Amino acid sequence: MKLLYWNRSTDCCHWNGVQCDKAGHVISLDLNNESITAGSENITCLFSLQFLQSLNLANNFFNYAQLPPGFNNLTSLTYLNLSSTSFAGQVPSISQLKSTSFAGQVPSISQLKRLVTLDLSTLYFEGPSSLKLEMPNLKMFMPNLKMFVQNLTELIELHLDGVNLSAQGNEWCQALSSSLLNLRVLSLSNCYLSGSIHSSLAKIQSLSVIRLNHNNLNAPVPEFLANFLNLTALNLGFCNLYGNFPASILQVPTLQTLDLSYNTLLQGTLQEFPQNGSLQTLNLSYTNFSGALPTSVGNLGMLSEIKLSNCSFSGPLPYLMANLTRLLYLDLSSNMFMGPIPSFQKSRNLTHIDLSRNNLVGSITSIHLEGLLNLVYIDLRFNSFSGSIPSFLFALPSLQKLQLSNNHFDGLLPEFPNASLSKLDTLDLSSNNLGGAIPESLFELKRLIILSLSSNNFNGTIQLEMIYRLNNLATIDLSYNSLSIDARGTNSSFSPLSRITSLNLASCNLQSFPNLIPKFDQSSITKT
Repeated sequence: MKLLYWNRSTDCCHWNGVQCDKAGHVISLDLNNESITAGSENITCLFSLQFLQSLNLANNFFNYAQLPPGFNNLTSLTYLNLSSTSFAGQVPSISQLKSTSFAGQVPSISQLKRLVTLDLSTLYFEGPSSLKLEMPNLKMFMPNLKMFVQNLTELIELHLDGVNLSAQGNEWCQALSSSLLNLRVLSLSNCYLSGSIHSSLAKIQSLSVIRLNHNNLNAPVPEFLANFLNLTALNLGFCNLYGNFPASILQVPTLQTLDLSYNTLLQGTLQEFPQNGSLQTLNLSYTNFSGALPTSVGNLGMLSEIKLSNCSFSGPLPYLMANLTRLLYLDLSSNMFMGPIPSFQKSRNLTHIDLSRNNLVGSITSIHLEGLLNLVYIDLRFNSFSGSIPSFLFALPSLQKLQLSNNHFDGLLPEFPNASLSKLDTLDLSSNNLGGAIPESLFELKRLIILSLSSNNFNGTIQLEMIYRLNNLATIDLSYNSLSIDARGTNSSFSPLSRITSLNLASCNLQSFPNLIPKFDQSSITKT
């Protein structure tokens, strides 16, 4: 907290979050995330800082107050960040200030001609807490967005995420392209935009980042987006897009992030990736992309995140995926991929791997996943993997969720090395062909919340006391094996099974039902 260390007895130029020029004028004020809770009247004192060039009030709470007039006094301002500040209502523009009680005052933010970065984004997308730049009564003459930006010709970054623009594609595209020809970052997610992206946007050739996700564009993706030669990020997720995605966009050599997720009617295929491609994040989840994953995916040496879940991809997984050394997150679930999986041993920073619900086969060996010290999540459910479950999976030090159900794994379940130190909270090995006794070290996995071993061939007797050791369990399923659960002779004063929300012990030869009610120490009960 910077404000805690502000002392009136010292020069404010030495305060944390304050910068001054050589003449002692305050030129930068950073109060980001300072837990300020106040109305807008409490910031009007800032409007006297006429040399201020940078103002950051992000992530504070201004109690849904109207944005106050007076920002126009900060004529030297080049950076203004009011994101997530809980301001609400209409963002005052020139025409409004001339026709309301603010008349006679120099207009607001729209008069800050030196602004290079403007961020009014908000986490609040609906109701009274959302900012608005719409003017239904004047829209037929001039959309309010155009009036708001017409003087901000130096803008390089514009963030209005969550601000209610309520504009059609031709309106907001023409409004921006008529004034903001230097714009590089355009972030308008969840702004109540509708209709297709108008071709006038192509005039802003400097655009590098385009975020329009969570808007009802309800149109095809325009091919002219591939003409932005400096394009690094394109986010069009949740936009109701349809038609065929232009393959040329994926060939833009500078492209680092592409997110088209949750456009279920959007079709496309992945063409060959260029050598030394810049792509770092590719998210096509819940689209209708189909075809094979090209072998040239191995060219994407910078790729850290690939999400292709719930698409219609098919064919084998390219063995050259082994070259993706920077991979952190891999989700290819719910497709029709087939064949064995490639090695991910070189992806040393991999944290998440989900290959569930495909047609993958083969065994899991040390060349696939061993040594991945940062791996937290493994989901291989609903495939046709076979062979034994390798012991190295249980030795991965960061692993929290291991889900291997509905495969053809067989053999004995190996011991859990250093079980008491394990971070596993979910272990699902159900619906396989595993047999033999359940290793006693499994009952040392103290953090387990979900344990499912059902529909296998496990045998032997399990003392209920052993299950009691797993005192975080919420779900346990040992049904449909050849097990026996011995619930007799327990001396536990408190049954951890009282925390269970799902208990499945079908066909476990129970001789008595487990006690699920705490046994209180009678001496601690006060007689009345």
